[in-house]
Amino acid sequence: MCVSPAAVRPESEPPIFLNRTNLSSSGDDRRLLWQREFLLSAERMQSKESSLNEEESFPVRKLEISDKRKGFIELLQQLTVCDSVSDKEFEGRFQELSLYGDDHLVCVIEDNCYGKIVATGSVFIEKKFIRNCGKVGHIEDVVVDSNARGMQLGKKIIAFLSDHAQSMGCYKVILDCSTDNKVFYEKCGFKQKEIQMVKYFT
Repeated sequence: MCVSPAAVRPESEPPIFLNRTNLSSSGDDRRLLWQREFLLSAERMQSKESSLNEEESFPVRKLEISDKRKGFIELLQQLTVCDSVSDKEFEGRFQELSLYGDDHLVCVIEDNCYGKIVATGSVFIEKKFIRNCGKVGHIEDVVVDSNARGMQLGKKIIAFLSDHAQSMGCYKVILDCSTDNKVFYEKCGFKQKEIQMVKYFT
């Protein structure tokens, strides 16, 4: 995570040591009250700044063509079989997906400190005749870089994709996952229903 310039204290400036244990109970009550209020305010500001720094360092956004050189394909290779993709192939597929507009969205999280894609996922909007010509969101290809796990980035990706599906008028969103990831998706609000069947052609 990047360190905010405001968080770096100049060497010439002495540090301020304030905590609840070293606040004197003697002396002017107003000064003591002021010190306590100052400490609480500083703690709130630090917590807020830390939260803002995390949001700024790991925002969720739509995939961009430039993300290929930021390790997007290498990230997918941590998920499943994904051969090398040339710049031309990547641009062609990117343009093809763009034709679907919001019906096919690929999102990413970039670590702005290092310019690297550390999480991604996609959602495809299926249009049906059932449920009064309803729509279903299919979440696919969710992966978080092995060096960035434990930072709640997967939950941010799932929340982003789920919110998008809901905004598109989907009555539900579904996904397939391994048994190992079942607990994670349950924490994201999903529940197990039926089983998955697959037939590979290649």
